[in-house]
Amino acid sequence: MLKKLIDPVIRPLVERDSKSLQQLLSEIPLWVKCPDYDRVDWLNKFLEYMWPYLDKAICRTAKDIAAPIIAEQIPKYKIDSVEFETLSLGSLPPTFQGMKVYVTEEKELIMEPSIKWAGNPNVTVAVKAFGLKATVQVVDLQVFAAPRITLKPLVPSFPCFANIFVSLMEKPHVDFGLKLFGADLMSIPGLYRFVQETIKDQVANMYLWPKTLEVQILDPSKAMKKPVGVLHVKILRAMNLKKKDLLGASDPYVKLKLTESKLPSKKTPVRHKNLNPEWNEEFNMVVKDPESQALELSVYDWEQIGKHDKMGMNVIPLKDLTPDESKTMTLNLLKNMDANDAQNDKDRGQIMVELTYKPFKEDELPKDFEDNDAAHKVPEGTPPGGGVLMIIVHEAQDVEGKHHTNPYVKILFKGEERKTKQVKKNRDPRWGEEFTFVLEEPPVNDRLHMEVVSTSTRIGLLHPKETLGYVDINLSDVVSNKRINEKYHLIDSKNGRLQVELQWRTAS
Repeated sequence: MLKKLIDPVIRPLVERDSKSLQQLLSEIPLWVKCPDYDRVDWLNKFLEYMWPYLDKAICRTAKDIAAPIIAEQIPKYKIDSVEFETLSLGSLPPTFQGMKVYVTEEKELIMEPSIKWAGNPNVTVAVKAFGLKATVQVVDLQVFAAPRITLKPLVPSFPCFANIFVSLMEKPHVDFGLKLFGADLMSIPGLYRFVQETIKDQVANMYLWPKTLEVQILDPSKAMKKPVGVLHVKILRAMNLKKKDLLGASDPYVKLKLTESKLPSKKTPVRHKNLNPEWNEEFNMVVKDPESQALELSVYDWEQIGKHDKMGMNVIPLKDLTPDESKTMTLNLLKNMDANDAQNDKDRGQIMVELTYKPFKEDELPKDFEDNDAAHKVPEGTPPGGGVLMIIVHEAQDVEGKHHTNPYVKILFKGEERKTKQVKKNRDPRWGEEFTFVLEEPPVNDRLHMEVVSTSTRIGLLHPKETLGYVDINLSDVVSNKRINEKYHLIDSKNGRLQVELQWRTAS
């Protein structure tokens, strides 16, 4: 006979007595008790729908991981075989009681979810030894945990973070039944508490904060495109250049830059009226990916008025260079890098250069790219005391102009000016742009001027440009600390702030 189901009686909390409310407190979600925890109903709904598929995927992965470990261990204990007869996590997914998210000034995302799982798994393991077979079954599993999950560093390559760090903020609660030959082993006096405390202690020893489980998703050096070396370039001379001017000889100079770099091109001086010029000019260029980057050389004929004529060009892939070995190359000048262009067969002269790629040494690179005490070092060959100053313009907050707010950041350092991209109509712009300066000595007495500027996007406006605030940064602290990541209050701005990260990478 079927029993008639009766809907439960739902009453407002105000109608409950104090004893009933006391019993309900442990079941109230964290987002009710703690305002800094957010509701994540959408995540629980996602798990509910996806759990049948996640169950199969997780169990399949667990079998694949366990198989070689079991195969390696069973000979030590003279066991014939250990097999999963059944492996399922059941029909009840974990639930997230709430999620706390921390905001920091570093390139990281920190989350602290509260997880409860009262599952109904079906895990049966069969052990065969000495001609006998024993089956062990795990039932009625309960896990309550409060992990901290940190995604860092955040990078501009999918999935947008390089590592996952997981640690437990408190000892987890683990409860389960263990059946052997149909009898519940956990009912043996004293065994239940011993097993539970042993599991808590073992898990805590491995993952209780500040200890962490680290899972690498991407190589941080490649994902973040951090400098991995310096290319020393010496432009020696050019030979047999073809004159571009109708009257007299040409006035050649060389422009050089690394592909995939946002930095402006470097230039040699102009050699007037000379088709076989000598320069012997040296340049240092920061390398981020020697496998894909190339040095692009272009020879131009300088003109006092009008466009400078291109006399020829060539490209040298950095992967063709042997690290730490100097290489002198004589290259034919081409019209372009199209191998099928017949005009490249025309003689345009040659250019001679000397190249040395100096990669950073392995022991000079920090294991953690976000370690505050870690400093990348420049390679051997850098002038004594020299190094690389890296400026990372992250974002600004509460910047506002009187007539328009289309901000960009202008950087002035040692007479050189650099600019970020302009962000239109935004009081809280984000840039995340990097700028590097190769220096021959530490900038202990230098100041860095950074100015947030807005320019109008309309033609004919009375106020085409205005300053939204500026800051002068003394670099002596950067030299001593190697890395600083701070938000600076902008001068001549009501509430504006600018977040800048500075790194000094030394040669010693």
